[in-house]
Amino acid sequence: MDTVEKIKQQIAENPIIVYMKGSPKLPSCGFSARVAELMINIGEQFAYVDILQHPDIRAELPKYANWPTFPQLWVEGELIGGCDILTEMYQKGELQPLIKEVAAKYKSAE
Repeated sequence: MDTVEKIKQQIAENPIIVYMKGSPKLPSCGFSARVAELMINIGEQFAYVDILQHPDIRAELPKYANWPTFPQLWVEGELIGGCDILTEMYQKGELQPLIKEVAAKYKSAE
């Protein structure tokens, strides 16, 4: 499976996924730490990929997403954004209902 196929599969299999440097508990950069903090505060489960452990994904995802930086939050196959966008959405109260709605939809589907 090539890298783009792997990315597509990860995004398809995980309704809420963050591509970040490090892990939510041990982020490796300030921007990833901020996004992980927002996601943890919302309190719903989310998947993550540590791009430092996957240099192929780190190289290919920006091209696939047409988004140059990390972290990246994807919800239901759609790129929502990076740190600045997510922080702004969180402060406006827009991110929480989006994440909670999607999480609830997939909980009831299980």
